[in-house]
Parts: sequence; C-alpha cells; structure tokens
Amino acid sequence: MRRRHGPPALNAVPAVLAVLAVLLSLVASARPGGHPGDHHPAGSRPPGEDPRTPAVVTHTVTLRSGATGAAWRGRQRVDFTQVAPEPLSAVYLRLWGNARGGCAAPAVRLTGITGTATADCTALEVPLPRPLRQGESGSLDFELSVDVPEGLDRFGRDGAYTILGNALPTLAVLDGDGWHLDPYTRNGESFYSLAADYSVTLDHPSGLLVPATGSAVETPGEPGRTVTTVTARRVRDFAWAAGPFTRLTGRSADGVRIGVFSTPDITAEDARRMLELARTAIDAHSARFGAYPYGELAVVLDNAFWFSGMEYPGFVLDRVKPSALVHELAHQWWYGIVGDDQYRAPWLDESFSEYATDLVLGGAGKDCAAAPRWESEDERLTSPMSHWDAHPDRYEAVVYDHGSCALHELRRLLGEETMAALLRDYARAHWYGVSTTAAFKAAARTVSPVDLSPFWREHRIDG
Repeated sequence: MRRRHGPPALNAVPAVLAVLAVLLSLVASARPGGHPGDHHPAGSRPPGEDPRTPAVVTHTVTLRSGATGAAWRGRQRVDFTQVAPEPLSAVYLRLWGNARGGCAAPAVRLTGITGTATADCTALEVPLPRPLRQGESGSLDFELSVDVPEGLDRFGRDGAYTILGNALPTLAVLDGDGWHLDPYTRNGESFYSLAADYSVTLDHPSGLLVPATGSAVETPGEPGRTVTTVTARRVRDFAWAAGPFTRLTGRSADGVRIGVFSTPDITAEDARRMLELARTAIDAHSARFGAYPYGELAVVLDNAFWFSGMEYPGFVLDRVKPSALVHELAHQWWYGIVGDDQYRAPWLDESFSEYATDLVLGGAGKDCAAAPRWESEDERLTSPMSHWDAHPDRYEAVVYDHGSCALHELRRLLGEETMAALLRDYARAHWYGVSTTAAFKAAARTVSPVDLSPFWREHRIDG
C-alpha cells in the first residue's frame, strides 16, 4: 500500500516512461527464462520449519449484485487440505470486510455455517465435523452476503463506484507461531494468506464493469445483466470493483493484458499515460524478479482515494500518481507472488516494493544520505504493525524510506550484480510461498563477500 499524499505529478509520466525504456534494455539480459517453479509443496516451509496450513486451497464463489453493485448475494465453497502433522479440528475464516462496522454492523455475513466470531467479527472459528489428519481434505460451504459500506476505501463505495478489496472470506494461517488472527489496521495491511485458486462468477447489471483479480470472461445473462466469470490461480486474495467505469486496454511487450478502469475525475489523457506506465513497469519488474505469471492486470483509477495506491493480486487501486502505480505493481511480487505476513513483518513487502520502485524510476538511493534517524530504542525496521499503529507518524519514515535505503545499502555491500541475483533467486525460491526475515537474511549471508552482522545491527533488522 502506498499511503503518501501529494499532487498527482502528471508531468512526471513521460519522463518515467523514458527512464523505463532505457532500464528495460539494460536488464533484459538478466531476465530468467520461464516461470519459476515451486521449490516446496503448497503451504509448506523449507526443511526444518513447521508447515503452514490449511493449504491447497480452492475458492468457488457465485455472487449476484443489486442494481448499484454495492450489495452482493450468493454462495462460497472453500476446499483445503491439512498439510501439518497434527490433527486439525477447526479452521478460521478471516472476514476483513467487517473491520469498519465490527459485530454491531457486519458488512460480510455468512449463513449455513456454524462458528464462533472473534476479533471484532473479522474472524470466525469454524469447528470441523472431525479432525483432519495430515493429507486429508475438508471443505466449508456457506451462503454469503456482502453489503459494502459508504465511504471510498479499499472496501467501500462512493456514489456509483464500489471497491471490494478483502470482501471475500479467506482462510487464516496456522504455522509454528499458532493461528494468525491479528487485528485490522488502516495504517498498512493485516493480511496473511497462502496462495489459493479462485473461480468467481459475478452476475451484475450490464451497465457496470467489474474489474477483478484474474482472467475474466463476460457473457450475456438475464435481460440487462452480464455474467463475468473470473479465474485466478495461485493468488493470495481476490478483489474486484463495480461501477460505470471508462475502460482502456493495452498489452505490455511481454504480453500482459492490462485494463485501466477510470472514474469521471480521470481524464482520457491521464488514463492513457497510466496505461503506458503500467505496460512498461510490469515488464521492468518481471525482468528483475521473474516473469509476471497472471497474464492480466486491472488498474482502477480514482483521485478520490485517501491513499495513493493499494495492491491486490492482478488488481491495484491508484490515484493518478506514477510512483504509486510503480510501487503497487512491485507488490505483485513482494506480497503477491512472494508472500509474507503483512501484519507481523510489513517491511518484507513495503520496503522491498519501495526499493523496486526506486530502481524503476531511476532514483536508486537518491535520498538515503538524509534518511531519518531512529527515534527510540525499541524502533526496528522489522517491527510489526502493532508498533506502527502505536507510532503512526513513524511508519512511512521507517518502513518505506529507511527500509528501501537499507536495501540500497545492501546493494552497495554486495555489489550491483550480486544484489540483483539475490533478489531474483530469492523470489524464485519463494515463488507462491512465504518470505520471512530470517530466510532473507540467510539468503543474503550466503552470497555476501563481507560479514553482514554490522549491517543487520545498523538497520535494526531482527529475526
């Protein structure tokens, strides 16, 4: 997520595109061939670590919207497998859409399923009919109602336009640290989920477009309605929007199909420039970290967002701000493909995405000499969101600015080529998996020509 405010800086777009054209030619020779393979079974950790479960998850969803796209009714089925050795007697569904209204006014309601609400109704504990042993599979099947609250947000609506980020229930993760049932945060993200497959059918008025995570096919429905069927493979989450957007489409040089969906406050020229930026930026990130695997990308533009940008797999929300778009597209790798626990280790996606943005925009380390100093003994680059929620004025300064500068310093210590290879190989090793601070430190130590202990201490990278 890119929280920084400021003017859209439209004049920067042509200059950004010129920089990208040069950078793409420079990094093309380093592009790894094909898509990285899975080095470990879905949901697992490397040898010696506890597996993450439930895994091998499939969501099958059928929803029908009302006239405005702000209310959806239907069903969801979640299939999963227990991959840990201990019997699994219950699972937790995360209902992040209930964060604003809580239990008093839940926006996401489930029926036909028995469970106990926890965490202000953003989690539902569901007992299983019988404990699942390792290798056994289970499923949840329930009716789903989603009523999007007023107010433009990553889950919210403004007039004719509705954003449904984190609207679908997802499975919480159980690992060696227990169940991850952390609270919702607006400063950053609380989300942590394993890669899953989604098959989502959206029945909606034909006057509404529904950009979404994954590959979409539109077919005629009942008179005046359209059925959009969306398929997404190996994604952390599924998001969509609904509204009378203006759609502009294109394709990157690598073949990624891109749709830009604009609200009325976005000019046609702004939409075109952002499409061109998306086309070049997605290929630049692919060249560095591995080929973008999802085939399609939806960019929803609205200058009324209170944030600059927000990421979901194959689906981003942005104001017309070039740096924000490049940052959110970097999140397709650092959070999306290479997952992490966004609540307990936000630096693993925000710092890495900010660093990747610097590389694309040609500002590598430009402000690092004036990077902010630490303000307290307990402040760490690796601090969780609970710390940043208590110190919100320090979140961006440390996690975005100091974090990206720390990675620039690591690049100086390792050398340009070694750092590039480290990130490319690290992404490949954790493709569709989960990154941790300890795993990244171990990977960096393996390739470093120098002792990195002083570097970890200076930048307060614990773990």
